[in-house]
Amino acid sequence: MNFVYLFSGIIEWRKSYSVFVTYFAAMIRTTTLVCLIILAHLCRAQSHLNGQRYVDSLTKVLQEATADSVRAKASYLLSYNWAFKDPVKAKGYLEQGRQYAIRNPFQTAISNFYEGILLYVGGDIAGSENAFLRTDSLLQPFKTKTAYTFRSEAWHNYGVLQQAQGDEKAFADILISKAIPFAQQAADTSVLARNFHDLGLTFKNTAQYEKAASWVLKAIDMFRVLHARNEMAVAFITGAENYVLWEKFNLAKPMLDSSYVILQGNSESPLLVDYYAAESIYFNATKQFAKALESTDKGIVMARKLNRVYEEQRILLQRFYAWFDQKNYRKAKPILEDLVQQPVMMSQIINRLQIYKGLAETHAGLGEMTEAFRWSKEYSRLSDSVHESQLKTDIQALELKFKDAENQKMIATLEAANEKAALEANNNRLLTWFLASASLLLLIAAVLAWLYYRNSKKLSQQKDLNHQQQLKEMNQQQQIQFSQALLQGEERERRRVAGDLHDGLGGMLAGVKLNLTELRSATPKTEEGDFHKVLGQLDHSISELRRIARNMMPEALLKFGLETALRDLCESIMTESVRIDYQAFGIEKTMPQQTQVTIYRIVQELLSNAIRHAHASSILLQCSQNESVFLVTLEDNGKGFDTRAAALAKGIGLMNVKSRVDYLQGKMDIASVINEGTTINIELHVAG
Repeated sequence: MNFVYLFSGIIEWRKSYSVFVTYFAAMIRTTTLVCLIILAHLCRAQSHLNGQRYVDSLTKVLQEATADSVRAKASYLLSYNWAFKDPVKAKGYLEQGRQYAIRNPFQTAISNFYEGILLYVGGDIAGSENAFLRTDSLLQPFKTKTAYTFRSEAWHNYGVLQQAQGDEKAFADILISKAIPFAQQAADTSVLARNFHDLGLTFKNTAQYEKAASWVLKAIDMFRVLHARNEMAVAFITGAENYVLWEKFNLAKPMLDSSYVILQGNSESPLLVDYYAAESIYFNATKQFAKALESTDKGIVMARKLNRVYEEQRILLQRFYAWFDQKNYRKAKPILEDLVQQPVMMSQIINRLQIYKGLAETHAGLGEMTEAFRWSKEYSRLSDSVHESQLKTDIQALELKFKDAENQKMIATLEAANEKAALEANNNRLLTWFLASASLLLLIAAVLAWLYYRNSKKLSQQKDLNHQQQLKEMNQQQQIQFSQALLQGEERERRRVAGDLHDGLGGMLAGVKLNLTELRSATPKTEEGDFHKVLGQLDHSISELRRIARNMMPEALLKFGLETALRDLCESIMTESVRIDYQAFGIEKTMPQQTQVTIYRIVQELLSNAIRHAHASSILLQCSQNESVFLVTLEDNGKGFDTRAAALAKGIGLMNVKSRVDYLQGKMDIASVINEGTTINIELHVAG
């Protein structure tokens, strides 16, 4: 009876085989895309991260930079680079970055993002989830675009982990309510496009094909604008599979063709494996089995070339479907017999279920009913075990509850025995207490005397240290006040001389020019050329006088503030042979004027050195302010210099810059290579 029942069940299952193939093909594809999303978005892979040159440059920054903020960023990026190649090294860089960021709340917050990636690599899914949630929580006080981008990515990665556990609804909800709004606040088109694609993917996986198509098409349009070709290829593959499942085959083929156009130029692209898998699904669904087999051949070759074991086995399953649909059971059977021996494929219950059921159906098609019965039993046993595992969990919970109750009873019994023993011991202690009291009092007195002596000695030492510290602080304060007075005196003298030159000597020269002009009518024609020559020399002298006056005290700084004054300075210095790219970010006009003047002098000296000494033809100047921290970065393509030799030479220009940096309690970092240019990073404290 069991045999007859099994046979009728197999026949009934064969009738619904097309539904079975579609369901399990989608399920396999869903699992694979989950892996792709995790690799693509938890890693957020960037092509330059794979280059040794990039790693070397980060290492050099980490070794030579003096600003902790710069070193923290370099450490995080190195951790990110090594996450999937050497997790131990990646963890070391992460901890190093956290040490540098210990006084920087923003960088401390984003360290949790990189920790989430490492925990995922190590298989700690719960820890990875908590790290991404911590990232979002700690970044809430920050309202910058960078903070919003990290919050969007953190929520996206958290959602991916939910999807990997089968909760598509949670992933879609996270994308709609968290990841996408934060990406929009960050104005990050790349992150927004990836979230649109993944939202379409969740709708595809839940059979909402029309919604899936609209979101995938939006993502494709955005990737096209960004020229993100790989991301666009992935979106085309997703769209093609969505149209296949929607049975809109006429729309699926153009999607596949568009993806292939992008990928065919790179024969090493791992995305080609996914393209051939999608193509074989399309050909199987449209009954083009010969083409489906060709696609599986190409995909298997590529998967083996790139050592993508699971993808190869997934494509082999598509080859099985192609032979099975043609009722060529003898060619279909060896494929499943090979797959059932593969640990990677059989590690997932969903794969085991479909392979067991496929073997049962294939053997039934060949008339091998004994084997069909055996594999059907395996399938039934595995299906039941899913339910049994839940039953075992419930039983274990009841057992733990029972053991907990028994332990509570035992604890109560032990507590009663302990109370009785404690009462007896208390009586014994009362007898010995009086004898021990005198000895104890003497001991206490001796201890107090010793503590008094030790504390007095420590107090005396502490006073000496405090006095030394106070003297040191007084000396430092005197040096600061001296530097401040020196700089203020210098600026006052510059302002006085500038005023005298502009108002005094400048006015006198202007008067001379006016008088000479009035005398022009009396000048003989024969001497008119000499007259114009003298007048031109006078104009040049007036212009040079005004230039000197502006350099000594820039009028734009007093009227319009630091940002405008620096822009005027760059424009006045630029020539046909010297180009200056000036970029300013968040410079506040409320900064004290003396501080603005000091920063202006620092930049003025740096630009002068780059042009006069380095003979640079291209200069990048970046000035930015983040609350009380002011950052100056100057890069030039000049001839460079030996920084160690320059430190020993102590040139006047660099000494002036260093004294002003010290005046603002800042740091200066100089990186220069002979014949390759110079980079100077300065971090200043500009609190009012």
